[in-house]
Amino acid sequence: MPEYAPPLQELIDAFGRLPGIGPKSAQRIAFHLLAAGEVEAQHLADAIRQASERMSFCQRCFNLAEGPECPICANPARDATVLCVVEEPRDVVAIERTREFKGRYHVLGGAIDHLKGIGPERLRIAELVRRIGDEGIREVILATNPNIEGEMTALFLSKLLDLPDLTVTKLSSGLPVGGDLEYADEMTLGRALEGRRAVERSA
Repeated sequence: MPEYAPPLQELIDAFGRLPGIGPKSAQRIAFHLLAAGEVEAQHLADAIRQASERMSFCQRCFNLAEGPECPICANPARDATVLCVVEEPRDVVAIERTREFKGRYHVLGGAIDHLKGIGPERLRIAELVRRIGDEGIREVILATNPNIEGEMTALFLSKLLDLPDLTVTKLSSGLPVGGDLEYADEMTLGRALEGRRAVERSA
């Protein structure tokens, strides 16, 4: 691999630490940014700084928000008795694109992954249980990703949420196994949401 001047190498390394960005992509982005000039670089820096300063997590659902509550939680027209549980804020965006879901969300902040040392205690599961009791939730939709980690998380939650007067459902089949919700097209995700099924309670 060629050796670059320290400032350029530092920029390439910074882009390379972003998820989904490999060494070649990091190099292309860095060279493009430098070729675009100082104005474009400053615009990018300002956008990053403003997002970092102005965005935080919703105090209720942990979606990204500009203020104490996200627009979904603050909307009185949403069904407050139905909660869709997702892994990350980007999954909220994916489901909202379907225009099928009218309830509220709860963002776990990841999925159970014992290989990475992420157990249930590292996720916002205690907050979920508290919301179910405090907010009078009648249905919880488990919308974790259709991969090993997401399925493990959904299984854990289905057992934990075996509570009286609470229906626990899961997205129907049709989503590609091993994928992420954010990459599913609106029609497939919408049908999976509309055709959700009750989770079977294990003995």
